[in-house]
Amino acid sequence: MMQSRTEKIEFLKKKANDIRISIIEMLVEAGSGHTAGPLGMADIFAAFFFEILKHDPKNPSWPERDRFVLSNGHICPVLYATMAHAGYFGMEHLSTLRKFGSILQGHPHREFLPGLENSSGPLGSGLSQAVGMALADKIDQGRTLDRYIFCAMSDGEMDCGNTWEAAMLAGKEKLANLIGIIDRNDIQIDGYTHDVMPLEPLADKWRSWNWQVIEIDGNNMEAILRAFEDAKKPVDQPTVIIARTVPGKGVSDFEDKFEWHGKPPSCEEGAKALAALRSMN
Repeated sequence: MMQSRTEKIEFLKKKANDIRISIIEMLVEAGSGHTAGPLGMADIFAAFFFEILKHDPKNPSWPERDRFVLSNGHICPVLYATMAHAGYFGMEHLSTLRKFGSILQGHPHREFLPGLENSSGPLGSGLSQAVGMALADKIDQGRTLDRYIFCAMSDGEMDCGNTWEAAMLAGKEKLANLIGIIDRNDIQIDGYTHDVMPLEPLADKWRSWNWQVIEIDGNNMEAILRAFEDAKKPVDQPTVIIARTVPGKGVSDFEDKFEWHGKPPSCEEGAKALAALRSMN
């Protein structure tokens, strides 16, 4: 039976909360990893894998799939948790995060896990990879907007010059099949981005390279869905969605604190966080 818009949004919000629960469980078990970014991006990843992406978890190499490039590889706990919930692999693998020999490396390694489009870790590289994929599809006759190349990025990696080189090329080539998503959570490992390296006016920078810019609340599911619907409307340029998210979203002790960028919860902190998240279901 066809879901109504309201039912779809409620389903995705519930899925995002389940993903957040899995993230905390993974990080506590691993004893290392990043907390704030994965929690903040759970809404967007739920929307990606359960509504937006054209993909097949049972056939990860399906030639007609959309391509999803994760540039900010340190938020991989949200990617792994979402992929498991979507059926790419068994949920039992989540407890192996960052363990020796695990398919779930501390940063994504495409040779370890089917369904990954790129290996990531060095920040600033993902957009160049995504631009290459989008340009190849444009050059390949018969491929225009029949699939999309998505690239998730952090705001902290906007400090990297190769991000802007890729943005310039995408704008020049009018890669309408490319959609970027920036996690604008205003934190990086050493502090708040507005202190470490101010980025504003961020939207104007992207517009100057001939990108369509959409700015949203990245924790509002209706806004997320509407942004991607708008991004897929025919335009003669690439699109970037600047999503303002709350780092540590869902756990009040973690929210908006840059200190949680790169550390996991202790067992006690994890138990408290899980209780808070489970109370929302």
